[in-house]
Amino acid sequence: MISELSHFLNAIDVPADWVGLRATKEAATTRSVRDGIPETNGSSLTQGVMVEVLANGQIGYAATNLITLEGIQAAAQKAYRQAIAASEWNIYSTPISARPKVVGQYVSPLMKPFDALSPGEINDILIKITRELKVSDQIVQTSATALTTETETWFVSTNGSEVYQHFFRIGTDYSATAQEGAIVQRRSNNGWLASCYQGGLEYFITPDLWARVQQIGTQAIELLTAEDCPNETTTLVLAPDQMLLQIHESVGHPLELDRILGDERNYAGGSFVKLQDFGNLVYGSPLMNITFDPTVSGEFASYSFDDTGAPASREYLIKEGVLQRGVGSLESQARTGVKGVACARASSWNRPPIDRMANLNLEPGDQSFEEIIAGIDRGIYMESNRSWSIDDQRHKFQFSCEYAKRIENGKLTKTLRNPNYRSITPQFWSGLIAVGDRSTWQMYGTPMCGKGEPNQAITVGHGSPIAVFANIEVFGGGA
Repeated sequence: MISELSHFLNAIDVPADWVGLRATKEAATTRSVRDGIPETNGSSLTQGVMVEVLANGQIGYAATNLITLEGIQAAAQKAYRQAIAASEWNIYSTPISARPKVVGQYVSPLMKPFDALSPGEINDILIKITRELKVSDQIVQTSATALTTETETWFVSTNGSEVYQHFFRIGTDYSATAQEGAIVQRRSNNGWLASCYQGGLEYFITPDLWARVQQIGTQAIELLTAEDCPNETTTLVLAPDQMLLQIHESVGHPLELDRILGDERNYAGGSFVKLQDFGNLVYGSPLMNITFDPTVSGEFASYSFDDTGAPASREYLIKEGVLQRGVGSLESQARTGVKGVACARASSWNRPPIDRMANLNLEPGDQSFEEIIAGIDRGIYMESNRSWSIDDQRHKFQFSCEYAKRIENGKLTKTLRNPNYRSITPQFWSGLIAVGDRSTWQMYGTPMCGKGEPNQAITVGHGSPIAVFANIEVFGGGA
């Protein structure tokens, strides 16, 4: 495909300063089972080419699923006209340095290919999961889902770029809903579709699969008779599967440079962060170290190049609590003068790349889970996101979790249901008082981070150890 795209690129006739072609081919499957009965067995295939044209300091975009010279030429002419029209209303001229020459490739790690099991065998496992989740007649509903996606991208440009990337992504979810009278509790495997990774079926048939399925069903029953989470200000311990949403909503989105510039205000909102805050703002305690890291093997949004070809590298966004960089592409970096990362990403061939988080991780500390719990006289430990709400400046927030435990005198004691907490982003992260070590660090992800007009749902990954926050308002109640 690289040679074919290069041929098209050489034959395109538009008087542009720079042209890039990004071809994408994606095959996906969705399989789900409810209460032992198959509910969804779907597959899809999509492919096409996005043409980018830089002219008069502006970038124009046009996409086509007609992968021929005629189709790509027509798209290039449309993109060129768009760039020329935009130049009349120029706010900022994009330099050609925002589209550097790059050559390379990336392939996801893969141990067990998707075709190692037939669709029927995958369905049989999902059916068995839903049946094993029903540990009691009080379990009134069970579900299990497996998603697979194989994506190939090819990128060439008039300044010599040639990039090939091949991604294998898998996401799984299963849950049990228990009921006793008017009390209904749902317990899932780490929250809705949080178990998302790059790799193959090794992330589906895991060594602890059946023990975990049994645990989820048992905990759903346990929640029926648990006490409600109390209303108090206390020490809060968050598991890595809840830190997934905490990092995503209160760090990832506020640091997107296009949001800070106001580009997303119409749809996804803005940010409390200002351009002058970079290098100065104390975002959290000295224990807060957040990295943008698309290099982690197996994490959901790993890659070697973003969708404009910028090479990806591990960078600190926040170091020892101080804000360092934004989630901004080379284009946004040129507009703002703020250091960013390789994060121009598109959800498909028919979408332009925009500033998107990829893998955002909280770096581990030096305490084990046991040491952290032992050091807390009174607090609450929470797992697995159930719902979230955060304002359009990513400032005030409220999160709800599925499962909690009371911490008393250095030990996990009573199970609590309907746990919630709320805070304000800088105050919350300034209260970070302990971070788990590498043994507590786990990575999760989601395929459904939405942003952009037209909307783009994209993959992100978040890794974290357990984390402890002081003086957090927690409360009970259903979500």
